[in-house]
Amino acid sequence: MVHLFKNNGYNIVLDVNSSSVHLVDDLGYDVIGVYEKKSLDEIVEEFEEKYPEDEIREVYGEVTELKNQGKLFTEDIYEPYIDAFKQRKTYVKALCLHIAHDCNLKCKYCFAEEGEYHGRRALMSFEVGKKALDYLVANSGSKRNLEVDFFGGEPTMNWEVVKQLVEYGRSIEKEHNKNFRFTLTTNGILMNDEILEFCNKEMSNIVLSIDGRKEVNDFMRPTRNNLGSTYDIIMPKYKKIAESRNQNNYYVRGTFTHYNTDFCKDVLHFADEGFEQISVEPVVAPAEEPYAIQESDLPKIYEQYDELAAELLKRKKAGNGFNFFHFMIDLDGGPCVYKRLQGCGSGCEYLAITPWGDIYPCHQFVGNEKFLMGNVNEGIVKKEISAEFAKSNVYTKEKCQNCFAKYYCSGGCAANAYNFNGNINDPYEIGCKMQRKRVECALMIKAALASD
Repeated sequence: MVHLFKNNGYNIVLDVNSSSVHLVDDLGYDVIGVYEKKSLDEIVEEFEEKYPEDEIREVYGEVTELKNQGKLFTEDIYEPYIDAFKQRKTYVKALCLHIAHDCNLKCKYCFAEEGEYHGRRALMSFEVGKKALDYLVANSGSKRNLEVDFFGGEPTMNWEVVKQLVEYGRSIEKEHNKNFRFTLTTNGILMNDEILEFCNKEMSNIVLSIDGRKEVNDFMRPTRNNLGSTYDIIMPKYKKIAESRNQNNYYVRGTFTHYNTDFCKDVLHFADEGFEQISVEPVVAPAEEPYAIQESDLPKIYEQYDELAAELLKRKKAGNGFNFFHFMIDLDGGPCVYKRLQGCGSGCEYLAITPWGDIYPCHQFVGNEKFLMGNVNEGIVKKEISAEFAKSNVYTKEKCQNCFAKYYCSGGCAANAYNFNGNINDPYEIGCKMQRKRVECALMIKAALASD
């Protein structure tokens, strides 16, 4: 499969199966577009009024050589792995610990319902968290690096237990030959010097929630008690955090909605404020919600991604670039085969644990009793749920078969698929369309930088 597209003045060709990316001129673009459909003589006849015949024939020969080298029109190299993929034994490598089902904000788009997750407010005890870490170690097999994200609600509302669990995790690493990589996802309201010092010592990454410009952030992310501008409260703290971590191992993470489809301004606002690690992602919400992304928003969103890609490329060339999460693609090997086929591993390699120890496939399924898999006391009881997630991959999703982006998004988010279509193997279409645009922009940036 070959995907051709134009972006910001570049003609780009992606060979999907080999992940080879080519920058080509107009002649090469036209020839590749019909290469498999027409003979050389037919191609010459089609383009003879546009290009000299000798140049058409020369380019045709170059395309043929690239095909022979396995860089264009390659066969599917992943499908042979499917049987082994389905039969593999999975091990847990990451937990999302819901350390607090409570929050001090009332974000309008929050899928967690101000931290309650369709249930009750609660804080995880050290005893439950300890059992969760023990469960992770016991079910991680030979995997040495284990990921634990302290999540909420707002995890700093249960900070003492966070510290206790990190201490416990460190105390058992050597014995079990494991290495915990802890992450904190926070809204920043309670962040202070003591918490920051601890994070800089123990947290491999910090995710800092903020949506962008002051008016954008404060509209969607008010406090529960109307304490004033959340932007004004957290922005100075976030700048301090980013600098204290040498502009690495953190993200300012925003959500754009129907109300700010001009989100490129929010990303550039972060960059202009000095942040170098940025993620601003589309809200996922039922279509009836006023802030939900609509099909009619897509042209504007595509335009914004193009504008952002052009500006990011310009800044990188000038030496003052930044990283935008959705434009980060590895063209030098990329994820392993299983990662490309399955993605995050929710439900089998990645699990969410509630404050009372219940196990769900991921944080977005928490509260949906259909996906309650078990408890840290007894492990996974409903193994059929885990098996269903383990078998899900780009080849079990009909919509993915002819999609050029399938090995970059790995079939998309299972929770979004289920919430919109009632099936983890039926991807969320609007999300797919935005993902394809992001992949095109990311490939353009990579190819343009490599060509200089």
